[in-house]
Amino acid sequence: MTRKIGMISLGCAKNQINAEQMLYLLRAAGYEILPDPDGADLVVINTCGFIDSAKTEAIEQILAMGELKKQGRLGKILVTGCLAQRYQEQVLEELPEVDGVLGTGSYYDVVNAVGQVLSGTRYRRFDNINETNEEGSRILTTPDYYAYIKIAEGCSNCCAYCIIPKLRGKLRSRSMESVVQEVQCLARDGVRELIVVAQDTSRYGLDLYGKRMLPELLRRLCRIEELVWIRVHYLYPDAMSQELIDTIASEPKIVKYLDIPIQHINDGILKAMNRRCSGQEIRDLIRKLRSEIPGVVIRTSLIAGLPGEGEAEFEELCAFLREYRLERVGVFVFSPEEGTKAAQMAYPPTEVAEKRAQILGEIQSRVMDAYNESCIDRVMQVLCEGYDPDEESYFGRTFADSPDIDGKVWFTAERHIKTGDFADVRIVDCFDGELVGILEEDYHDDSQ
Repeated sequence: MTRKIGMISLGCAKNQINAEQMLYLLRAAGYEILPDPDGADLVVINTCGFIDSAKTEAIEQILAMGELKKQGRLGKILVTGCLAQRYQEQVLEELPEVDGVLGTGSYYDVVNAVGQVLSGTRYRRFDNINETNEEGSRILTTPDYYAYIKIAEGCSNCCAYCIIPKLRGKLRSRSMESVVQEVQCLARDGVRELIVVAQDTSRYGLDLYGKRMLPELLRRLCRIEELVWIRVHYLYPDAMSQELIDTIASEPKIVKYLDIPIQHINDGILKAMNRRCSGQEIRDLIRKLRSEIPGVVIRTSLIAGLPGEGEAEFEELCAFLREYRLERVGVFVFSPEEGTKAAQMAYPPTEVAEKRAQILGEIQSRVMDAYNESCIDRVMQVLCEGYDPDEESYFGRTFADSPDIDGKVWFTAERHIKTGDFADVRIVDCFDGELVGILEEDYHDDSQ
C-alpha cells in the first residue's frame, strides 16, 4: 500500500523552496503527496525559527498535528527546517508528539528520514549547514504562473540581531548555469513571473566567482523568452553597484520593485547592528534609485525597538519615513534572539517597541494611501490571479505587488480573463489599501 505524506511549510519563500524539493524527492520515492495532512501516514512540518513569532507559529503547528495524531487521523510527525536546526535536542525532548527531526543541512535525507520514522525509529540528523546543496527538482506549491528561484543559501553578513548564519550557514551561491537551467524548465512549464530570492541576493557569486554576479545572472534570465516579469528580493543597500542599478533600469522584464531591507536609519544603531552602511548612504541610494529607475517602487523592512533606540533615534526613523515615502514597508518589533550579539545589549521594553511599531505603521499607511491615489487613472499591467464571484470581480497584482506580501488590484472585465494572464487595467479608485480598476479595453471616459 502506498504511504501518504502531508507537508506544512512555514516562514519565508526560501524555506518554501526546500519544502518543494523535499516533496519532489518523496514523490520520486513512491510516496503519495496529500494536499492536507489529515489522513496522512506522516506529515513533514518545515519550520521557521527566525524570531519569536515564527517559533510560536511552528510550535502551534506541531501541537495541532499532535492532536490529529492523538485522534488517529495522522501517523507520524517529522520536523525539519530552522526550528529543528536551532533546537536540535529540545524538539524531540520537549515535544513528545514529534517522531523525527532534520536540520537545515539535511533536506536531502528526507526519504530516508521518512522511512526510518514510519518504521518506528525516532530519527534525527544534522549535517554540516555550510555544505547544503541547493539544487534539485521541485514540486511547485505556488500557482503555476509564478515561482521562486533561490540563487544562494546562507548569509555571511552577521548582523548583530540575526540568527540566520547559525541556522543556514555562510553564503553559498549556486552556479549560474544551474540557476539558468532550472529557470528555463520553470518557464517551459508555464511560469511567467520569476521571483529571485536569497538571504542577500546582491552578494550573489561573491563566494563562487570572486565578484558579485547578480547583474550578469539577471541579464541571462531576461533572455528566457517565456518570462514576463522578473522580481528581485533582498538587495542589501551597501551592495547595490552601479552595474546592478543599470541592469535593473535597462531590462524591461525586471519589474521596478526593489526589496531593500534597511532595518533602521540612525547611524549609531546601524553601526551597533553591524550593518554596512550609514543612514546618509541609505538616503543617497534611495534618491539615486528614484532618479535612475523612473517609477521604481521600493520596499523595505524596519525593526522598532533595536538596541540603542531612544526617543531621538525613533523620531529620526519616523522623519525618514515621512520624508522619503517608501511605497512598501514592513515593520517588525525587535526580537532579542538567543545566540545573537544584540540580545546581550540594552534595548527598549517590548511594550515600547510595540507602540513604536504601531506609530511607524500609521505613518506608512498614509504613505501607501497616497501612492494608491497616485495610481488612479493610470493604465497598469496586472497579472490576473483569479475571479471572486462574491465580489463579481477579477483580482491580481501589478509590478508593485509581490505575492503574499502586498495588496491586490480588483478589476472588472467584459470578457473572460484566464488566471495567469496579463491584462491592461485602468485604475479608477482605491479602497482599503487596494486598487480598483476596469479592463482598459472596456473603459469609457464619461467626462468626454
